[in-house]
Amino acid sequence: MLTDLRIYNTLTKNKEKFESITPGHAGMYVCGPTVYSDVHLGNIRTFMSFDIVYRYLMQLGYKVRYVRNITDVGHLVGDADEGEDKIAKKAKLENLEPMEVVQKYTNGFHDAMKTFNILPPSIEPQATGHILEQIQLIQTLIDNGVAYESDGSVYFDIEKYSDKHNYGVLSGRVVEELLQTTRDLDGQNEKKNKADFALWKKAAPEHLMRWESPWSLGFPGWHLECTVMSTKYLGKTFDIHGGGMDLKFPHHECEIAQSVGSCGEVPAKYWMHTNMLTVNGQKMSKSLGNSFLPKELIEGSNSLFSKGYSPMTIRFFMLQSHYSSTLDFSDEALLSAQKGYRKLANGLKTIKQLEYTNNEAEVSLNEKVIGQINGICDNCFRAMNDDFNTAKTIAHLFNLLKKINSVNTGNLKPSEIGKDVFDRMILTFTSFTSDVLGILEEQPEDVDGLISVILDSYKEAKEAKNYDKVDKIRSELKDKGLLIKDMKDKIDWAYDEN
Repeated sequence: MLTDLRIYNTLTKNKEKFESITPGHAGMYVCGPTVYSDVHLGNIRTFMSFDIVYRYLMQLGYKVRYVRNITDVGHLVGDADEGEDKIAKKAKLENLEPMEVVQKYTNGFHDAMKTFNILPPSIEPQATGHILEQIQLIQTLIDNGVAYESDGSVYFDIEKYSDKHNYGVLSGRVVEELLQTTRDLDGQNEKKNKADFALWKKAAPEHLMRWESPWSLGFPGWHLECTVMSTKYLGKTFDIHGGGMDLKFPHHECEIAQSVGSCGEVPAKYWMHTNMLTVNGQKMSKSLGNSFLPKELIEGSNSLFSKGYSPMTIRFFMLQSHYSSTLDFSDEALLSAQKGYRKLANGLKTIKQLEYTNNEAEVSLNEKVIGQINGICDNCFRAMNDDFNTAKTIAHLFNLLKKINSVNTGNLKPSEIGKDVFDRMILTFTSFTSDVLGILEEQPEDVDGLISVILDSYKEAKEAKNYDKVDKIRSELKDKGLLIKDMKDKIDWAYDEN
């Protein structure tokens, strides 16, 4: 039961038991960023969601190869087959070489991933590093009769492909409707059908990024790179393909067509898509004036929010919703998430101080509590096995934290639950909070030494009955999000949960 992982497969529209192609191994490909601007919160949510998938598969014992690409060519403005390359356009605006733009925003992307404790992938290939393989795949598609050259450009022939295969199998689009409703574009006369998509584009004289090919001096289409890089590093079929729901069509639909058209196989067994973000119930967009960067949310420099929120608060907030659900940002929701995060952070702090003791000779095992703890631990696995339901997992961790706090306060003796259950309780809380959910304690450098000095000063003031100083220390720490706890045998501190 604890390893019965089930995933909602966008391809089949069903929740299915996860069975990897190679037992004990899992291959996952996630479409990475186009590095022409700062990473946005929608990106953060997507990559955090698949960070959870990556972490949990490893928790279950899989050897995971996780490939997440960098798009550094071929992604045109408007996601269409005409117009400027997004990176080349930014290079002109900033008077830089295109690869300077790529490096600048790739560095920024990596910094953002570290900020939110998102693990790096096993392999992070770049589109420009795989031009030769893309040219080879185009030739294969031409040889197989599902692609054609036109005035130096090469297009995928959707109508010809659809004679034998289903273009629309992922998104549910109907080919006949696509051919009738696709709007006219500049250069559309190069195509046999309006819906055909570019595999290779002949570069206009002003186009900065170009390579030699059998058809023209040009550049690859956007959809091609992911087919090439995913299958190169994971094989022609692999386990999981992920991305935001906005990529379902046309990007992922085109990937499937390219793979089926070249080798006859749908590339991935399970397709997963994350949902979009809203702000106070409205879709996040620049036109509505409600979009903001991760840095603004952390620093509190956006007028939509009353204050800044820490990276772990934001991570906790995002994981409170299932990856396939809409995630709504609001000040109220983030304030609540801050309290929840600090509860878990206090739990991580508390368990560092807990040790199993068995000095109570007269204490017998409490079978009821043992059953409760084991049940909660099992539920953490059950929640994650239910399509990576982090929201339910967090609820179970809060229930487990109640038991941990009972041990810490002395209301529950470790010997009442036995060493095996005590160890399982600690390990489950730690591994699911830190290793699976990726939630860590946020604290300044040498916070323990710093707070120790403050608590000594507090203790001295209290013993001297200098209550003004006692109140001042309490107030100042509270402003920093910390509370002083006066206990029977010691003075301690905790994160303020209010």
